[in-house]
Amino acid sequence: YTRYLTVVLAVLQGVGQTILIRNLGALPDTRPLTMGMIVVTLVAGTMMLTWLGEIMTEYGVGNGVSLIIFGGIVARLPDQTARTLALVRVGEVQWYQFLGDVLVVLASIVAVVAITQALRKIPVQYAKRVVGRRVYGGQATHLPLRLIQAGVIPIIFAVSVLQFPGTIAQFTRNDTIRRIGEAVLPGGGYLLGSVRVPVGDILYFGLIILFTYFYTAVSFDPIEVSDNIKKYGGFVPGIRPGKPTSDYLSRVVERLTFVGAFVLAFIAVAPIYLARGTGVLTFYLAGTSLLIVVGVALETMKQIEAYVLMRHYEGFMR
Repeated sequence: YTRYLTVVLAVLQGVGQTILIRNLGALPDTRPLTMGMIVVTLVAGTMMLTWLGEIMTEYGVGNGVSLIIFGGIVARLPDQTARTLALVRVGEVQWYQFLGDVLVVLASIVAVVAITQALRKIPVQYAKRVVGRRVYGGQATHLPLRLIQAGVIPIIFAVSVLQFPGTIAQFTRNDTIRRIGEAVLPGGGYLLGSVRVPVGDILYFGLIILFTYFYTAVSFDPIEVSDNIKKYGGFVPGIRPGKPTSDYLSRVVERLTFVGAFVLAFIAVAPIYLARGTGVLTFYLAGTSLLIVVGVALETMKQIEAYVLMRHYEGFMR
């Protein structure tokens, strides 16, 4: 069913992209046969990448689709660097602007790594149980809660919502809808007299916070986690099992989500103002791209370390 749904979504997006290209005047041949061939080509390419990602996941290291997206983002960096250096050579961009942009991007990567790895460890103690002649439990462990549990999903949802008016405008060719679509995009704005109101950035920031809370509430159920801990004879030191534990976990997750939502929104919006502040528009790494690159790299490294450790133990057993 997942593959069937992928085909349906690919067809819808292929039709939309083809109509968009036609409306922009970039398609000289607008016959139905030509447009149909374009849609079929886009759908076939989508399914081929899906198949390739599954093969990479099964026989390689890491998540195949994530690595393909990772490669697409990283592959743009050499071209962006070359174009920016060309502007530096002709004097359109000063060298200190480019150097400052590079340093800020590197600092952003370090910050994103630290934020992505940030955890709140909830201590969990398991009581000893005697089964037959064996004693089980008595272990002290922890429940890891990430600062940003939603990952990059809220940013993707927010961008999708903000791009919707612009997509409608491409189909209807309505100037009012087009202006609204341009104003609500990240980086867009609305002139109120002589003052430019950053409507797009405000909506972008707010939607990311909203979707972070929504996704965290859907993906993490403190009652279920509390019941699982209780079922296996565990408890949080100083907290009674059952409802007090679930209430405690809810409070901790709410605090983490509050901080994580604002941090995630800042990561997404900051590159927009960085590009405006430095004046270097050709060397740009969006907040979404930063999170994807860092997340995929860290996850792949963990899998490689686990694979190397497993091979080490296999060799030891032999």
